[in-house]
Amino acid sequence: MEPVRYIDAITQRYASLGYAAYRWYVADDKPPFAPLKKPLSQSRLGVLTTSGCYVAGQVAYHYKDDASIRLIPMDTPTDRLRFSHITENYLVNARRDPECLVPLTALRALRDEGVVGELADSAISCMGGIYSQRRVREELIPQVEGVFKQQAVDVALLVPM
Repeated sequence: MEPVRYIDAITQRYASLGYAAYRWYVADDKPPFAPLKKPLSQSRLGVLTTSGCYVAGQVAYHYKDDASIRLIPMDTPTDRLRFSHITENYLVNARRDPECLVPLTALRALRDEGVVGELADSAISCMGGIYSQRRVREELIPQVEGVFKQQAVDVALLVPM
């Protein structure tokens, strides 16, 4: 199986939608390797999905540059998950099977089997189609970091859209 070339796929996706070339953020240096401080079976797992997921009753995301987050309680039933994202036409599979982007049932099973020590109380969701790098740095990232700290997360699973 070939690996997914995420940047290439997203660049093609936006071009097919008629958007100008997406300007990717390029870091000055690679992030340092951070080994686990304790085994995964003793760690508290947090989740970040960029799918624009929200729970029925929460406010949907704005179609573009929405840097807000939604907290998805880990015990949320799948039929209460909704999606709102700038690339609406790519959410067909997520609407059929929300767990392809928000794998709550699988995560609860991993916790119950002892693979993961604990789950954070809520997954964090954001809308990944944020064109303003400044807003990502100044608004989105601090929110995500704050929630992960508040939830005492040891390790995070990132699920891109």
